[in-house]
Amino acid sequence: MTSSFAPDSLVLNRKLPLWYQVSQSLRASILGRAPDASLRLPTEERLAAHYGVSVLTMRQALKELEEEGLISRHRRRGTFIEPGARRGAPRRLLGSIDAIVAQQSGELTTILDHGPEPVPGELAEHFPDVPEIVAYRRLRSDGESGEPTNWAENAVRPDVAERLEVADLERWPMTKVLRDTAGVRISRITDTVEARLADPRTAELLEVPLLSPILHYTGVTYDRDGRVVDVARIRYRGDRFAFSVTVEAE
Repeated sequence: MTSSFAPDSLVLNRKLPLWYQVSQSLRASILGRAPDASLRLPTEERLAAHYGVSVLTMRQALKELEEEGLISRHRRRGTFIEPGARRGAPRRLLGSIDAIVAQQSGELTTILDHGPEPVPGELAEHFPDVPEIVAYRRLRSDGESGEPTNWAENAVRPDVAERLEVADLERWPMTKVLRDTAGVRISRITDTVEARLADPRTAELLEVPLLSPILHYTGVTYDRDGRVVDVARIRYRGDRFAFSVTVEAE
């Protein structure tokens, strides 16, 4: 019997809809899976037990992924990851760290450079107690066409960067590596998305005309002690991305 795809673990936040958290976690696992990973998902019952939720909740999470085109469900055969699964419509963001991971997953990543640098002036307010940060710059490309979609700069506290493996950043988003590999206890992430014009380096990396519209994302990650551990600045091609936010009543 063919082995099933093994999703990542998830710590549930009881303040957010469980189906949403499960769908986002499973989505990140699917988009960030190894090339040789099985396309067969475990049964609903096994997935529900893995995430610690009811089968009904699991079914709702799978329905979300099926509507997005990431999985297909076949009676008697089971549930399978679509071989060409890729990001589609804008994702709903409800404040889950796993949603942030899911947004950043599923693309080919090239490490452009990394190393210690003086704290940039525009980030000084976030790192008032350290003279330098460790910078990581990565280019992400579409898994099918190879077309560049965004490039990211991360400024990470030196004591946290010591626990990072650069190779992990070729496969996983920084948020996931910080949480699951470096052991950072993330308390919150503040996000800002704004429209900007492509500067020369962005235009070159993303293969777009100079001064063409891009989406500029800034994410500031805090640990449980209130320290800023990472500031991410990501430039997205304006013709490839959109962000959607849904506010739900408690």
